[in-house]
Amino acid sequence: MKQLYIKQKLLSLAEQFKVKDAHGNDVYYVEGSFFKIPKTFTIYNMQDEEIARITKKVFAFLPKFIVEMDGKQVITIKKDFTFFRSRYTIDAAGVEVRGNWWDMSFQVFQHGEKIGQVSKEWFTWGDSYKVEILKDEMETLIIALVIAIDCVKEAQNTAAAAGSV
Repeated sequence: MKQLYIKQKLLSLAEQFKVKDAHGNDVYYVEGSFFKIPKTFTIYNMQDEEIARITKKVFAFLPKFIVEMDGKQVITIKKDFTFFRSRYTIDAAGVEVRGNWWDMSFQVFQHGEKIGQVSKEWFTWGDSYKVEILKDEMETLIIALVIAIDCVKEAQNTAAAAGSV
């Protein structure tokens, strides 16, 4: 089992953060497009190779996020039409999220087999998540999924704050 840690800096205007291993070594880094449309987050390995890109679709009736890896769409997260409570659907080929992904406490399964687990680290500045990878070949997909879910949460919080003014 491999453990990775995602820690976003509180109030970071550059929208950059790193993914570290259990020893504190950088494994990936993430760059967001601060003032660009469409809003994107790109995940790179430490050799500066792009491993995934998360894009918020601009011309969609409801919020929709697409994760691409190797030029292929692998994950879609979209908001469902509901009247009372926000609800999102995650569509990833053979991958299922079980648990409370809104609170970043969930398990990731592929065809019924547990391949990862995510938990929020408490009492830290900014958002911090512990990601446990149980199947090495699924590491980049799980990291992309966690960062995409965090993007969805941030977009929802921003929309809620803008609506409450």
